[in-house]
Amino acid sequence: MNDFLIIGGGVIGMLTACQLAEAGHGVTLVERGYCGQEASWAGGGIVSPLYPWRYSEPVSQLARSAGERYAEMAAMLLDATGIDIEYRQKGLLYLRVDDAERAFAWAQRQGWPLEKVEASFIYAKEPWLCEGIDEGLWMPTLGSVRNPRLCRALRARLEALPNVLLMEQAAVQRLIVERGRACGVETGQGRIEAGRVILCGGAWSGVLLAEHDVALPVRPVKGQMMLFATPPMTGGRQLLERVVLSDGRYLIPRGDGRVLVGSTLEQTDFDKSTTAEARESLWHSAVAMLPALADCEVEQHWAGLRPGAPDGIPFIGEVPGIAGLFVNAGHYRNGLVLAPAATRLLVDLLLGREPAIDPAPYRPARLGAADRTGA
Repeated sequence: MNDFLIIGGGVIGMLTACQLAEAGHGVTLVERGYCGQEASWAGGGIVSPLYPWRYSEPVSQLARSAGERYAEMAAMLLDATGIDIEYRQKGLLYLRVDDAERAFAWAQRQGWPLEKVEASFIYAKEPWLCEGIDEGLWMPTLGSVRNPRLCRALRARLEALPNVLLMEQAAVQRLIVERGRACGVETGQGRIEAGRVILCGGAWSGVLLAEHDVALPVRPVKGQMMLFATPPMTGGRQLLERVVLSDGRYLIPRGDGRVLVGSTLEQTDFDKSTTAEARESLWHSAVAMLPALADCEVEQHWAGLRPGAPDGIPFIGEVPGIAGLFVNAGHYRNGLVLAPAATRLLVDLLLGREPAIDPAPYRPARLGAADRTGA
């Protein structure tokens, strides 16, 4: 029996497993499909909330801490696995922001670089953006990762750790709770036991808890995205070289010149199908920002399910009423953004270390009695 059993093989689950294993503990990670193939793969890879000034302080605090860790994590994974996760800090251009005063007030409080820029600055950075842009906001330190590569790197790291048992295609059928304590799970591959159980199931996290009268308010929110193949441009440039955000939609460049556009926000339960309506909407949003994309091939169109939680604040900590059961879920649009800090916080709690971030705002115990009973 291992020390820890982790349910869910997304970035949150895999990072948690890495940290616990590197601290010397035996870890079993159970994934119903293949690691890194759900929301962690489907996202865009921006490692900041899209409009960070619109989030509460608990989310901002995790985002700040995570941002400080990404460069180090990228270097560690490259050294350990040989996989470059394409961590890039080329900044973000905001177009048509209607609450700029709020943004600047937030930036001043946080000590975060943000400035107003004119058209000449914007077109010097991105010469093929649409015409008629007069001004925007510039966040020079924003970074992004190529999240499918991050998933592959984390999985490769886990495979190399001798104290990790990675079980894929092992759907969890139920949690095993005996005398008020979680001690394992039943899967299609049999019973698996561990000293403590950690639920990192993303949008599916609440399903397992519901059987034990815990109504975790984490719901699936579908997001559809598309990927364009772009041609080489003059002067050795790419068609787009940094993240651009306008009217809630964003363009993200990849190292090979591809451009990703996202995303929709849809309440469709656990439906991950793509739609013609979303495809058309995303295409028009992309072309409105970067007109040359009208002549580029759409290589892929996909959907993923974000784990939405009230106010976007994730649940991190021990589940009330069930000893030995912990959760790290509900990161909504910011799973990749918050992952290094959210997982470090939970691992600190699990190992009895002093956490760098106050865990109180994220504790599942903030659930009220009505949430506990499902009433």
